[in-house]
Amino acid sequence: MNWDAGRFTPPARLAVIGDPIAHSRSPQMHNPALRACGIDAQYIRVQVPVGHVAQAFRQFAACGFLGVNITIPHKFEALDAVDVLDPLARQLGAVNTLAIRDGKLHGYNSDGPGFLRSVKEAFGAEVKDLRVLILGAGGGAGRAVAVQCALEGCPQLVLANRTTAKAEALAAEVSKLSPQTKVKVIAWTDEAVAAEMDGTDLLVNATSLGMKSGDAKLLPAEAVTARHHCFDMVYRADGETPLLADAKQACAKVVDGLTLLLHQGAISFEHWFGRPAPLEAMRAGLRDAVMA
Repeated sequence: MNWDAGRFTPPARLAVIGDPIAHSRSPQMHNPALRACGIDAQYIRVQVPVGHVAQAFRQFAACGFLGVNITIPHKFEALDAVDVLDPLARQLGAVNTLAIRDGKLHGYNSDGPGFLRSVKEAFGAEVKDLRVLILGAGGGAGRAVAVQCALEGCPQLVLANRTTAKAEALAAEVSKLSPQTKVKVIAWTDEAVAAEMDGTDLLVNATSLGMKSGDAKLLPAEAVTARHHCFDMVYRADGETPLLADAKQACAKVVDGLTLLLHQGAISFEHWFGRPAPLEAMRAGLRDAVMA
């Protein structure tokens, strides 16, 4: 967890932490943004072991860092390591963005807002107008999407998860956030998911399935049609995920996790600097990183 921030030129003032972290493409996205805005700072990766997030945050503050992004598996640990917790982060139950101001640690979550921006950019649609089906609703990403959809007041929210009890607990929670949203839990089987697709506008994969070659398919290819919007929260550097490949074959509209990463990064930048992010510089950096 030790690092020498002073050996970087420009100086390291932002970071992403995780365990592991070497795979993160966040530096290739944020450093072009810093250069585009003339900010004399650099964004780096720092591996932090589980159980050491609070200690790392204190070290970052002592070294003059402005902020940190938090990825797997530290989002829940970070929740208890901040001084000031944003209300949305509290509702989503995780922190993935830290802003350090006057020595105080401010915790935010960009998962839900980044999801909304991604849907708007990719599909030209608002979540509040869409009937949403989430695959993998029991995990952190699925929870963030479900809560955000309920906060937006979407007309219908269907939750599918391998462990039904987790989806049922989440359904009870989000039902309280939006009484007008019809919330339903289904078993994650091909038959149950396929039966819901006629009444679904937006399909969301909130699992890690599809990231690696050989991963099992999420649902039968024929379940997706041209009228569907498909949002895969993961992405692959070596091509499309199986879900998006099937969706494109069906002429459905698609978006993958790179767009989500871009908008999450832009939201973090806004928290750190109080100004709009240079989105196109970040997009170009991320695209070049993936193609490298």
